[in-house]
This record gives sequence, C-alpha cells and structure tokens, in this order.
Amino acid sequence: MKLLHFSDLHIGVENYGRPDPDTGLSTRLLDFLAAFDELVDYAIAARVDAVLFAGDAYKSRDPSQTHQREFARRIARLAAEGIPVFLVTGNHDLPAIAGRASALDIFPTLAIERVFVADHISTTILPTRAGPLQIVALPWIRRSQFLTRDDTRNLTLDQITQRLQERLTNALTQELQRLDPNLPAVLVAHVTVSGATVGTERSMMLGRDHVILLSALATPALDYVALGHVHKHQVLGYNPTVAYSGSLQRVDFSEEAEDKGFCMIDLDENQPPGSRLRRFDFHPVKARPFLTIDVDVPPGDDDPTQRVLDTIARKYVTDAIVRVRIHLPEELESRLRESDIRDALSAAHYVAAIQRDVTRSRRTRLTPESSRGLGPREALRLYLESRSTDPQRMDVLLSHADALLREELGEEPE
Repeated sequence: MKLLHFSDLHIGVENYGRPDPDTGLSTRLLDFLAAFDELVDYAIAARVDAVLFAGDAYKSRDPSQTHQREFARRIARLAAEGIPVFLVTGNHDLPAIAGRASALDIFPTLAIERVFVADHISTTILPTRAGPLQIVALPWIRRSQFLTRDDTRNLTLDQITQRLQERLTNALTQELQRLDPNLPAVLVAHVTVSGATVGTERSMMLGRDHVILLSALATPALDYVALGHVHKHQVLGYNPTVAYSGSLQRVDFSEEAEDKGFCMIDLDENQPPGSRLRRFDFHPVKARPFLTIDVDVPPGDDDPTQRVLDTIARKYVTDAIVRVRIHLPEELESRLRESDIRDALSAAHYVAAIQRDVTRSRRTRLTPESSRGLGPREALRLYLESRSTDPQRMDVLLSHADALLREELGEEPE
C-alpha cells in the first residue's frame, strides 16, 4: 500500500513575487502551484493508493476564489485518477468564528467522490486499491471544542493550554484504542509535537500553539504518523515512524537551507501491527531557491563595488530570490554603486534586499566633568591623548590648530 503524505501548502503566500505577464497572477502563487503539480504528477505516475494531507491548504482563513479554484482543481485531478485524498483541517483552514464553514468544507458539501475531510478527532476507513486503510484524524483543535467557560474560569493561559493538551491526549488515546489491529492504520495530524524544530510558522501562527507529547503518538497500534503544521521536514521517531513532511515551498529566508517536498510510505498490509512499514522516503520538489550573499569589504579597498560584483559572480543567482548583505567600513560606503549591483542580479527572480552593514568609526567623547572649562586647544590635546596619538604627530596637529585659532581670532601668524 503506497501512501503520499504532504502538508502546509499555504496557497496565498505571495511575498517576494511580481505579477506574471501571461496570467496576471503572482509569480509566487505560481511557484506554490508548480510544486503542487509536481506532487500530483508523481502520485499519478507512481499509482499511489492514497494521498494524505496534514492541513493548511491556504495562507488565509478566507482564501480568494482563485486560490480555492486552484487547490480544488488539483485535488479533483487526483480523485479522477482513482486516488482517494484525505484532508485534515489546519489552523489556517479554520474560520475566525466558530460555526462558520472552513475552507475545506466545499468537498463534503459537494460529496466529491474519493475526497474525505476531517475537521474533528475521528477514525475513517478509507477504501483504496490495496484494501481498507484506517485513518485517525487529529485536525487543528479549537480551545472551545474541548473546554467550556467553567473549565477555564480563574485559570491562567498556561493552565488552560495544559488542560487542553491533557484532554486532547485522552481523546486521541481513546480513538487509538478502538483501531482494528487486522487493518493498517495511520494518524494524520495538524499539531505541534514536543521536540519538533520550528521556524517560520511561528510568525504565521493564528493563535496560541498547544503541544502534544511524542509518546502520545508513538503507539504500536499505528503504522505511520503523518504530521503537519511545522514547515521543516523532520522525523521525530520510529516504531512507528513519526514525520513532518514540511511545506512544499520556502516562505522566507529562514527556510533558505531547507529541502522542500513530500513523504512516500510503503506499507505491507499483510503484516501484523508494528511490522507493516516497508519503506519511508522523502521526495524533494523543485522549490524556488532563496540565496543570501554576504560580502565583507576590508578597510582600504579601492573598489568595494567590484568586490561585491566578484562575490555575486561566484553564486548562481538565476531564478533565485536573493538578498545581499554588505559589511563595510564607514569611509567606503559612498563608493558603493548600488545600480551596478542590481545589474549583476538581473537574472534573479527577485531581489529582496541590498543591505549595508556599515562599521562606524569609534567616537571618543570627553565626560562633562573633564571638558568643563577647557579651551579648544586643550580639548583637542586631551582627545589626541585618548587616541594614543604619536607625540610627534600630536605636536604637528596642535601646531596647525594653533594657527587656525589665531586666524579665527584675527591675530598675525608668528
């Protein structure tokens, strides 16, 4: 039984994009759809038995009609190929007000064949070409689903979160206990699991995270745990394998070094629980590259712009989203030709920034007490002494200062 697991598509993230001249859509929207297409093509070519989506189809809780159309078009293509698709709702899929329809509710409303949506903790028997598959769903949980006002009265926010985590764990445990050991079983969850490495999703959170312990998921009743919500692909445990597929596209520079893609799982449905997983692989997709170029310009460099251009020439900037960070001393800042740097980046998809990190020269200031009553000459002498100026050079500078002061006062030069 071949399963494909992905999550955190986030259609609607359009930062670092520009209008596409052919479609009028954001080039970043096209990036996310291209990665989704790559996944769909793979699923069809590999004849997978089911596709498991672990939440967050969209960036916004209220996606545009265009975003909904593009997501549904690809889900319908999988279903038309005879591949059942199981979707759980993520925090970005839920409306801001309880009772309103989620962004995924259109599928059960239209009773689209082979598309299943879970918006509460439940177990579904999914019919596949390889036989039935038990799927325990753990979608993003609202606090109001588990706690009443009486439960939370006089509790701190941390205490409320702790109580929610306890009740969530208990409900999940009861669901797992009802599984049929004769059928393969997986968990599809949109949740933060203790020990996971998180990143950009922190800045995209819609509400406060609750955390579930890894031990609550790592049960022999399950053959695989498919996680969503954290954008970085990672495996948290084995027996069963517990994995975040990660997002399909990079959102910003914090994900620059991360591979993006989806997970493939091969189960032997004829084996007993705990022995069904035959293979687990992560398949990268062609995600838009993000590239940071750091340039250190030393003092005395005659042409700091050329140093930047030489550094850029050693990088592959074509079709990448690029930022350049230039570290240089204050006296060379005026020699930097930004137009030349932008010309060198013309092959990039988008230039996010050309940052200048300028090292300012240290300024020595005299305390009010030490400078009170000092004339210009004495103040200059104290300053030169504080800078450990060579005595001969100090004499020359003071001599020039004396001449300037006499000129200012209208005295005849000596």
